[in-house]
Amino acid sequence: MSTALVILAAGKGTRMQSDIPKVLHPIAHAPMLAHAMQTGAALAPARTVIVAGHGAEAVTQAAHEIDDTTKVVLQTEQLGTAHAVAQAQGALDGFDGDVVVLYADTPFLQPETLQRMVAARGRYDLVILGFHAADPARYGRLVMQGESLERIVEFKDANEDERAIDFCNSGLMACDAALLFDLVAGVGNENASGEYYLTDIVELARARGLQVTAVSCDESETMGVNSRADLAAADAVFQTRARAELLELGVTLMAPETVYLAHDTVIGRDTVIEPNVVFGPGTTVESGALIRAFSHLEGCHVSRGAIVGPYARLRPGAELAEDVRVGNFVEVKNAQVEAGAKINHLSYVGDATVGPKANIGAGTITCNYDGVMKHHTQIGAGAFVGSNTMLVAPVSIGAGAITASGSVITRNVPDDALAITRATQDVKPGRARKLFDLLKARKAKRDKGAV
Repeated sequence: MSTALVILAAGKGTRMQSDIPKVLHPIAHAPMLAHAMQTGAALAPARTVIVAGHGAEAVTQAAHEIDDTTKVVLQTEQLGTAHAVAQAQGALDGFDGDVVVLYADTPFLQPETLQRMVAARGRYDLVILGFHAADPARYGRLVMQGESLERIVEFKDANEDERAIDFCNSGLMACDAALLFDLVAGVGNENASGEYYLTDIVELARARGLQVTAVSCDESETMGVNSRADLAAADAVFQTRARAELLELGVTLMAPETVYLAHDTVIGRDTVIEPNVVFGPGTTVESGALIRAFSHLEGCHVSRGAIVGPYARLRPGAELAEDVRVGNFVEVKNAQVEAGAKINHLSYVGDATVGPKANIGAGTITCNYDGVMKHHTQIGAGAFVGSNTMLVAPVSIGAGAITASGSVITRNVPDDALAITRATQDVKPGRARKLFDLLKARKAKRDKGAV
């Protein structure tokens, strides 16, 4: 049986106090919508439909960046969750299979939970996802009779016995597509809010004699995000889980609580991460590397045995081969640094190739931008670039070549050549003392005049 996803993402998120649609606020550098889509992708859905509303254009763009086959439909008026699901019917025209309804602002649902819901659909007409709440508060209660879900009772309508139930409704469900839209069509809005609630289809299904059940998940999977405080709490939950997974995989985190991970960070075993390291999106670190304190890595690849930092920045396109050294206050961007090369201090290497075992001296800069275009710098194997060298791209430094400290290199340097572009040093004995005396006299005269 094929599966389709309907992800509800139309809410404005008023409590976020933002012009950005709520579902596009990031957790671990990825919008909440991406987390929901990634979880749903575990079902290998035949179709994915996003129901957008507020900020629909931005939501559509984000959804297509994640998966360009995704269909986005518009809920022009937010009239409730059943009304939102109804908007997806046209996008699923001709689809014969199950529909799983997700919420884009519930980012922690696990793939295994969705798989259990789909498995339960083989025995039941409608499957609801529930959870046992530590504090049921005002959640809707799931009233069970054995494995059958008898009804969902809202807190305000529950009696004392029903309020004692801690099995609560998440709002997520799985159902045959044709049956789902048939049930949704029967939902009314005779309630205080005048909205069409998706959970009302449980009562409609039971009235038809259909079989309904509820699958349980951990409460943490149902955590919703409705405010900035919720967003911060959700990010903290993600970070705690991601750090724990890395520790289980054999990564050393010297101060786990200080390391910030992206949603797609990959780190190999026996890598050591020192305190206060930040990983942006698209970063892979192979086994046995060392990432030292206060470094920032994004869109880069670090190979086995490399050492990065402290206080280093790897920007998108940085490719470090095995045993590379990138030291303190070094920035690397869109550059390939080959095996054994060293960039140890205070340098910028951008749009460049650094050959194997080359040594880049402190204060070196690849001058890659002319104000209009970027240009490439090629540094050969075993080259030695002296401290405070300016490499004005496009330029090539040959294998085994040396540039003298303080040089501005504007022309290609052949293999094994020495390039020097300094002005001649002129030393004038005793001139410093005379100059200081002159300056002090001028200062004294100025100070006297000021009085």
